[in-house]
Amino acid sequence: MHKKAVILGVIVVAIVAGIAASISSSTSETVNLDMGRTHGTISTAMGSAILGDPSAPITIVEFGDYQCHQYYNWFHNTKPAITRDYIETGKANLVFVDLAVLGNDSPKAAQASYCAEDQGMYWDYHGLLYNSQEPKIDGGWANSERLKAFAFTLSLDMGLFESCLDSGKYSKRVQYNIQQARDNGVHGTPGFFIVGSDGQQQISGAQPFSVFKQMLDPMI
Repeated sequence: MHKKAVILGVIVVAIVAGIAASISSSTSETVNLDMGRTHGTISTAMGSAILGDPSAPITIVEFGDYQCHQYYNWFHNTKPAITRDYIETGKANLVFVDLAVLGNDSPKAAQASYCAEDQGMYWDYHGLLYNSQEPKIDGGWANSERLKAFAFTLSLDMGLFESCLDSGKYSKRVQYNIQQARDNGVHGTPGFFIVGSDGQQQISGAQPFSVFKQMLDPMI
């Protein structure tokens, strides 16, 4: 059984490495990914940078789509308390993994977040997208032109950002993240895994802070 687990781990790392190499070969820019980064059963190597202390005992892995209205609600109603009580105190950290499936603009929005990451502005761009979300999916608020306008708002280097977005530099990265969601039984957004030393637990939907607290506190 142990031998099978080792073989499976090697295969997963090889697949991730292949995708990362493909991303890097399509552009002169460097993609800095931790190829061994996993949380529980989830490879987060292609997800966001870790928000919070990387050595925190708990990781919250969240699967989301920038056009998801329920994730918008969670972002505004639940995440602030989690950030205050767990992330800023070093009790937990958080990784965002794309499940960009709700509309035609969703994958491009996810790609844009990584183009912003190239300039050290992932979480700023991530937050701007969720603060700018409009009710209609594929209503134009997250099309390529608006995604570029958001980058301009953050004073990013527009030449670098537009080149990254137009080239589809991070399209395979986003597809890999979508597959991670499917492989781990996440079929809707938002979806969460709370991962600690004793295992992982899944939360589905935009649950209130009390649900997360009930699950997080015993794991600290």
